[in-house]
Amino acid sequence: MGHDLIAIDGCKLPSNAAKEWPGTLDELAHKRDKLREQVNRKLEEHKANDGLPSDTQTQKRQLKVHNTLDTLQAAYDKVAQFLKTATPRQGQATRNNEVKSNITDNESYKMKTSKGTVQGYNGIATVDSKHQIIIDAEAIGEGQEHHALIPVLERIDERYRRLGISDHISADGLTVTVDTGYSNKPNLTYLHNTGIDSYVPDNQFRQRDPAFGRQKDKHSEKKPVKKKTKQLFCATDFHLDVEHQRCVCPAGHSITLVRNDKDQHGNHKLFFEAKQSQCRGCTLRSQCMRRPEAVESRNGHGRQVSFIITPNTEKSEPVEWMKKRVDSPHGKQVYAQRLAVVEPVFGIIRANKGLDRFSMRGKEKVNGQWHLFSLVHNIEKIHRNVDESRIAAG
Repeated sequence: MGHDLIAIDGCKLPSNAAKEWPGTLDELAHKRDKLREQVNRKLEEHKANDGLPSDTQTQKRQLKVHNTLDTLQAAYDKVAQFLKTATPRQGQATRNNEVKSNITDNESYKMKTSKGTVQGYNGIATVDSKHQIIIDAEAIGEGQEHHALIPVLERIDERYRRLGISDHISADGLTVTVDTGYSNKPNLTYLHNTGIDSYVPDNQFRQRDPAFGRQKDKHSEKKPVKKKTKQLFCATDFHLDVEHQRCVCPAGHSITLVRNDKDQHGNHKLFFEAKQSQCRGCTLRSQCMRRPEAVESRNGHGRQVSFIITPNTEKSEPVEWMKKRVDSPHGKQVYAQRLAVVEPVFGIIRANKGLDRFSMRGKEKVNGQWHLFSLVHNIEKIHRNVDESRIAAG
């Protein structure tokens, strides 16, 4: 290993889990109830066929109904059994909302990739730049990667001390480059406080770079002009009484204050929501809501609107510290190496080693499979470079 630069990134792969069976617990309960209704209807149809004359067509019809009934009953049992022991699965985002569970493998995650949506795991690898040796590997069942950065760095730090490589990964001039998906305030605060020589760009760093602005103007394709969509009522069309924390919609209805809190950006906001009954009978509903029919649904909502009362003017020192680093000429040069360090490793594992999907279920087994392929990759790299060094030495 070179101990000069390491790059961290994730590779999202499908697993042995059906993406047709995800949902929150409420959604799965609704699916279970619908399956029960379908089973009951097929049972009634089966009973009605029993009284018909026993000819060839009737027997075929009865067999088809019987097979369909078995399929529906098996699906119902599967969902019902899962819901008996399942608990809401919480996501790793800032608001920590419930995410979709999966009946076949509840530790997997439904993730968006450049090749479509997959139900699987995110294989994270930390790669040394000299010979692309993987020094840490972990498979996680979330599309969000930011929560994995600190545990990865702590494992590397412990491994370096145990093997006598260095006392801390901030020593010996080691540089850490990480993708935009790992950029959040807790991670940047950790990197800032530990003194790790790191480069973690935020999602606006390309917009701040004049070079990318010129490239976009030169190479971007001309997009067809979109048809103008109808203009809906915006927050300025609502009357807000800040002193009494009241809001009146364009139709004259007083809507309910549901939350007085800070948003994810630290702005102090008032959040209002109209009752479904108010929006259901409103003549301005089509001008106010993107989906006016949503108020007719049992799980629908009335019009929601929020107002910033006090904007967040505080600048986080770690965030500003990292922005200066990635925007500097040296930072751009260092970060540009990340792509050439970690991405070829994923290409080798997927194309050359044949791991285009995880064949296991459960995080423990999938993690073992990811470790095994990382180990095989390292053995091949070490074997090849040892032979080359011997040839070079004569």
